[in-house]
Amino acid sequence: MSLDDYILSHIDPEPEYLHALWRATHLHLNYPRMASGHLQGCVLRMLVHMIRPKKVLEIGTFTGYSALSMASALEPDGVLHTIEINDEQEDFTRPWIENSPWAEKIRFYIGDALELLANDKLQMMDGSFDLVFMDADKRHYVDYYRAVLPRVCPGGFIIADNTLWDGHVVEDAERCVADQPLNGKDAQTQGIIAFNDLVATDPAVERVILPLRDGLTLIRKL
Repeated sequence: MSLDDYILSHIDPEPEYLHALWRATHLHLNYPRMASGHLQGCVLRMLVHMIRPKKVLEIGTFTGYSALSMASALEPDGVLHTIEINDEQEDFTRPWIENSPWAEKIRFYIGDALELLANDKLQMMDGSFDLVFMDADKRHYVDYYRAVLPRVCPGGFIIADNTLWDGHVVEDAERCVADQPLNGKDAQTQGIIAFNDLVATDPAVERVILPLRDGLTLIRKL
């Protein structure tokens, strides 16, 4: 038994609906690895139980696995706003969200998160969030962070996924992807490195990186 299998056999079982979504993602979509999956879904659900947010923002919906995981733990009056920039993803994702047991708690948007936030186009009474989950284009992580931090309530949290980026953040330049070099590193790696460096030196927050899957950074606004 692998360590991953051992972990999965000792945590809460995957809900049937999310397991069906996981299987459909692998059967019908390219890059199914982008979906959060059972372990990370459990972590996100547990964090929502712990933080008890009323308003959650997710940047990067993909199939909706992470959104559904978080929504499943929301209080009765909690709501989750999730934004997906790829309009080709909507036909797959929207039915999975709208047919889920947690559909009433989720607002699903197709569009550019930076534009939606700048124009206050989310269906909210005000622009404040208790929790933000970032799992979108790594090249824009710094932009997302700067856009959402002022909208996070004091004591609220930002969770950023993929912040270890398959170890590329610590690789020498010549070992990184070479087909699209940017200062010796590809643009996505450069984006993650810039984000990690910004967060590490931001006096407005506390932060910790968890080596879960591809790296999960927990950020608390002071």
